[in-house]
Amino acid sequence: MMLVVLALTAGGLYFAQRKVATEAERDLQDNFQAELSSLHKVQELRRATLAERCRVLASKPRIHAALEDNALDLLYPSAKDELRDLMNGDVPAQEEAATSLQARFYRFLDGTGAILRPPNPQEVGELGKEAEMQLALTRLPETQQIGYLPESMSGAVDEVLATPILSTETGEVISALVVGFKPFEGVEKRAAAGLESGIWVNGRLYLPGLRESAQLALSDEIARTVSKSDQTENNFNVTVNGAPQLLFYKPLNLESVFPRAYEICIYPLAGSIAQQDRLRWQIGGAGALLLLGGFVASHFVAARLSVPVEKLVVESEEDRAQRKRAEAALALTSEELKRSARYSADASHQLKSPVTVLRAGLDALLAREDFKPEVYHELSGLLHQTYRLTGVIDDLLLLSRMDAGHLQIEAEPVNISQLIEEWLDDLAALPDSPDVKIEKQFPAELYIAGEKRYTSLIVQNLLENARKYNRPGGRIRVTAQSERSKVVVTIGNTGRPITGSAQPHIFERFHRASVRSPVSGHGLGLNLARQLARLHGGELKLVQSTDDWTEFELRLRVAQPAPDRTS
Repeated sequence: MMLVVLALTAGGLYFAQRKVATEAERDLQDNFQAELSSLHKVQELRRATLAERCRVLASKPRIHAALEDNALDLLYPSAKDELRDLMNGDVPAQEEAATSLQARFYRFLDGTGAILRPPNPQEVGELGKEAEMQLALTRLPETQQIGYLPESMSGAVDEVLATPILSTETGEVISALVVGFKPFEGVEKRAAAGLESGIWVNGRLYLPGLRESAQLALSDEIARTVSKSDQTENNFNVTVNGAPQLLFYKPLNLESVFPRAYEICIYPLAGSIAQQDRLRWQIGGAGALLLLGGFVASHFVAARLSVPVEKLVVESEEDRAQRKRAEAALALTSEELKRSARYSADASHQLKSPVTVLRAGLDALLAREDFKPEVYHELSGLLHQTYRLTGVIDDLLLLSRMDAGHLQIEAEPVNISQLIEEWLDDLAALPDSPDVKIEKQFPAELYIAGEKRYTSLIVQNLLENARKYNRPGGRIRVTAQSERSKVVVTIGNTGRPITGSAQPHIFERFHRASVRSPVSGHGLGLNLARQLARLHGGELKLVQSTDDWTEFELRLRVAQPAPDRTS
């Protein structure tokens, strides 16, 4: 007993610690992803605003005139007035709420991607020689491109947006406007969550929240990870200043004329690890107390169990006798259930005999010639009811077999197009068939996996309903096509629609929708059709019933036609 308690307690402690560690890691990932998602939404809003402002500026007529007339000496003076708001930070209030959109510098590129030097760099934002050289491109961008320009002297990184300028005559790219902005301050640190972010470009990490040595160490590790990984974004664990961190990286400009840059976010794990350690100690302490209590309890339980052992031995014979009686009762119940199932089947079969006798008698009476016309009319109505009663009995027999799980489908390729054609011909030949137009659209050969007599019964029920509940001068539309692994058959008809309150119940047994029709039904057809469809691995559902149109959809598994054995 003590060994059992020890094993159970040790197992409980192990799985409890595993669960705590798993939940802590999941919570950490959820918090981290929530912070990243919030950060990325603000960044996307800011970049979309910047892109739209630069696009509008690049389309200014004065800038186009200076470039297309080759009046390059007037380019920067003309742009000075157009870009004054952007350089001075005069932006709408709602954009200021997201971030500052003030530009630090701007430059124009000529047709080869070289920088058109401004006459007065102070007016357009001063840049070092190295930074200005990095702005020169090997080719002009055809769409707006984003890049990141590190300042070697200050250690800061500028966010650069290159907007192509198109010729008003040819539509070709003739120049580009390159505007530099201070990166979004929200990517530097989110103090409430401890999330710090920066940019990795040209093999170097720029993250103001870290010391220079830590940035250099992380730069090498990021370079190795990015070169080995095929994923566009990922995360892994790192150690920064002796503390564990979760590092996330994501490319910022995959298809750009500028060097590829990555957003880098680090999230501290020390708090989570400390919390896990505290929980482990708490679980360990609780386990020790539980183990001690288990030892004490096991001692008392063993003492109490040892006393009635002899009594249990004496009573075992009585238990065996009770078990035998229970087994006998179970066998008797099982036999009664079998007899009940046989009775249901026999009763259904016995119902067919009097119906057959009744039908034969009615046929004999109809063959006589000494009755009045109204008598023949009544006899014909009674004979029709015997056929309906036979249909109800057959449907009930089939449903009872399905309910008992005795109906097995021997699937084989069945040409459902042929079945539809045959039933359409049969329905058109009926004497009481209403004057309706038949529209059909399906290939000559469309095979499903099923048993022919049961799939024929599904099609029969759907087409008979479309005929019964139609209106004079209406139409029936039947379409069938293959969609991946299913064959989809739709059967629609005109006539009064099924009410909204009745639609959820139309597949229930003995339910009839409140639709007036000269032909009555017994409320089993749709239920039987759906049960057979599901037994074939398919589905039957009502697609719509509004205004003057009702449509059902039947889905069955597609099959390849059987090989021709005569060839």
